[in-house]
Amino acid sequence: MSSSSSSSTGSGGEEGGRIFFSNVRRSLEEEDEIRLVSVGVDIGSSTSHLVFSRMVLERLDNRYIVSEREVLHESEVLLTPYLDDHSIDAAALGAFIARQYRLAGVDPQGIDTGALILTGVAVRRSNARAIADLFAAQAGKFVSVSAGDALETTLAAFGSGAAARSIRENARVMNIDIGGGTSKIAVCEHGELAGMTAADVGARIVSFDADGRVRRIEEAGRRFAAEAGLALEIGVRPDPALLARMVERMADRLFGIVCNRDPDGASAALLRIDPLPPGRAPDVVTFSGGVSEYIYGLQPEAYGDLGPQLARAILERVRAWGPRIERPEQGIRATVVGASQYTIQVSGATIYVEPHELLPLKNTQVIVPRLALGDEVLDSEAIAAAVRAALRRFDLLQGEHPVALCYRWQESATFARMDAFCRGVAAGMATLLERGLPLVLVGEGDIGGLIGIHCKQELGLGNPVVSIDGITLKEFDFIDIGALLDTSGAVPVVIKSLVFPTSAALGRPVDTAMEAVAA
Repeated sequence: MSSSSSSSTGSGGEEGGRIFFSNVRRSLEEEDEIRLVSVGVDIGSSTSHLVFSRMVLERLDNRYIVSEREVLHESEVLLTPYLDDHSIDAAALGAFIARQYRLAGVDPQGIDTGALILTGVAVRRSNARAIADLFAAQAGKFVSVSAGDALETTLAAFGSGAAARSIRENARVMNIDIGGGTSKIAVCEHGELAGMTAADVGARIVSFDADGRVRRIEEAGRRFAAEAGLALEIGVRPDPALLARMVERMADRLFGIVCNRDPDGASAALLRIDPLPPGRAPDVVTFSGGVSEYIYGLQPEAYGDLGPQLARAILERVRAWGPRIERPEQGIRATVVGASQYTIQVSGATIYVEPHELLPLKNTQVIVPRLALGDEVLDSEAIAAAVRAALRRFDLLQGEHPVALCYRWQESATFARMDAFCRGVAAGMATLLERGLPLVLVGEGDIGGLIGIHCKQELGLGNPVVSIDGITLKEFDFIDIGALLDTSGAVPVVIKSLVFPTSAALGRPVDTAMEAVAA
């Protein structure tokens, strides 16, 4: 049995009557098991890190599912390096990434798949382009996600384990993810997000050199300093008492947002998305992000920012609030995507693709709107609103790439019901369709062909349409839709799910040499 992934040169072997392949030129028609090596990369405003995993996929009927996942290596945590113009230092970042590959004992050419997530300033166009160049040789293997505030908050909620805890404990769970530039607050019930918000409160809105002199000041840092009567200047040590007052003010603002008190103008100005909806206090609070290392006493060393002071101040306020405080499944790594998990399915003959030349589509992100499709009369306006909410949740409402909408059709396929559904979907996807992007629909039943025809012929939709069925998807999935198979008219579909790491290992600070690079 091969123990490696695509880095091996053999085409396969047999053991116990089963066939195992580890070469990239696999034959999916013959093999029973696929072994992949994956890397998840998280590059953010404050920190960057990687997770390497090995996965085993096994055939289940006409699908391959992940049967095993093993974490091979969790990287050091790098303070994201910057140049003098405040853009990310791609050369230093590249050196760090190369070092992590060496420590993991993994050849970059041996990576089968991966997920690259960019957050904060890494999403900016020039930074994203420079970071993409670091992975150019592996571009076809990676799912890339640029996470805005809503998606980053969602990733933190799921990655920290807050969503799973809300099911396990039948509780209302709040996760407060405090990073370098922003704080993300998510409330979870029954495994789903009941509310979220994000604010410009973070540990590195002001950072310092080894002598305590101010090195960088973000706009939010200037705002809080002004409130505290503190004059911050690059290269100058701030007054300790006034700096402490500034941190207390930061904690007050963040706690007010967490408690969903009516924010005054100053607090409202910190919000990056809508405030939390009204609701009762959580039963449990967990913390994630870099500041959580200090909240749970896991990191004794400071890294030239406000992390230790902010941790003490916000913890004091949440303790007095009353909810039970628990440790998350993941802290600093809550938003790390550990791997791309492949599932391979085949969509049947009841599909619609026009024009055929549109396929294949690669790395198409999936949304799963909360649609009430069991009602006798479908409400197209409610469907449109649900679609827009799903797009907004993943920061896709103004996107520039196709999005696959997954739906679970229920009850009869009458003309009126299909018409209401298609019109609602088209209205909800309007911002994408106006850009000329294709409408990509994925159903679980056998109605894909009818839905596609209705969108084209009855609605007169001018956009390309891909409507397939017989496929099961969930949020955080990306799909590849292959070209039509000549023999059957079906299409192969590869489903790539973002997998959050389950290892209990916590982030380790980067070594002295890499700290020098970050500086």
